[in-house]
Amino acid sequence: MVSAVSVVEFTDVGAICMTWFDEIPKVELHLHLEGAIPLAALWRLIQKYGGDPSVPDIQSLERRFQYRDFPHFIETWLWKNEFLREYEDFTFIAEAVARDLAAQNIRYVEAFFSPRDFAVHGLETQGLAQAIRAGLARVPEIDVALVADLVRNYGPVQGARTLAELREVTELGVIGIGIGGREDQFPPEPFAPLFDRAREYGFRTSAHAGEAAGAESVWGAVRSLAVDRIGHGTRAAEDSKLVEHLARHRIPLELCPISNVKTGVVRAIEHHPARTFFESDVIVTINTDDPKMFGNSLAREYELLHERLGFSRADIKQVIMNAVDVSWMPEEQRHRVARAVGDHPAWCV
Repeated sequence: MVSAVSVVEFTDVGAICMTWFDEIPKVELHLHLEGAIPLAALWRLIQKYGGDPSVPDIQSLERRFQYRDFPHFIETWLWKNEFLREYEDFTFIAEAVARDLAAQNIRYVEAFFSPRDFAVHGLETQGLAQAIRAGLARVPEIDVALVADLVRNYGPVQGARTLAELREVTELGVIGIGIGGREDQFPPEPFAPLFDRAREYGFRTSAHAGEAAGAESVWGAVRSLAVDRIGHGTRAAEDSKLVEHLARHRIPLELCPISNVKTGVVRAIEHHPARTFFESDVIVTINTDDPKMFGNSLAREYELLHERLGFSRADIKQVIMNAVDVSWMPEEQRHRVARAVGDHPAWCV
């Protein structure tokens, strides 16, 4: 059994020199719970299940999270998931992730979890949601809503089964759905009836698109799935008409710049289209995706926007307020968070 008593040890934010980017209040809309596990917590789980010869120590675990390309990242994601086998593991990681996020002055998060990935261990959607919420509830300093990634690889039939199961756990803060996975192999169009049904059930919708496939994938998510937001959307920049459409119809992008560099979607941060989208009046939000698998943080994302892509501090504030505005929080909560973020003294420094 993994003890949660000392889970506070597993935040990756320690005695570091705080910068302005650390101090500003933050909101994140595209974060995968399973990709945000602090390395020390993941190391504990690996040891719980007998270790792995490929990672004899925690330093080698950190090196394991380096990728040749996007398929290699997916392969590594699946390897890491082998050490999440029991409901208590999810309570454990949820608390560890929440403590790590709270330590970074992140006020609100919409976090993906992927129920179908863990059916191989006999874990059910409802039980996973309950276990995750139990861990999150131990960290009242941060509010984390849950979004179920139906993972396009499993197809729309399995997605429909998971969606039906999600209806039973909305009281646990499951507010939306998305589809991640191998975008280049599984286009969005077959999932259209599933997304229609999700809206009937009251769920909000997003879809990973324009990450491992091009602009046509984003068009598919917009036209066929009618999503509220696009996860990533990076390669929408390849089609000027698509960029204009996103801006005109106010379809927000959940951009993840460092993730895109680490998986080879873009060559370097200087080539990321975040600035192009921002200047084209597309609603831009900035996110970390899988921060412990990419060695990043929201503070580092904003720092690179400032240093490499010409975002001013006022621009960064706008990006964070965008995230508040297009979040799926209830209206009263959104206004409260907007005031807390917008009035923070760090903006006056």
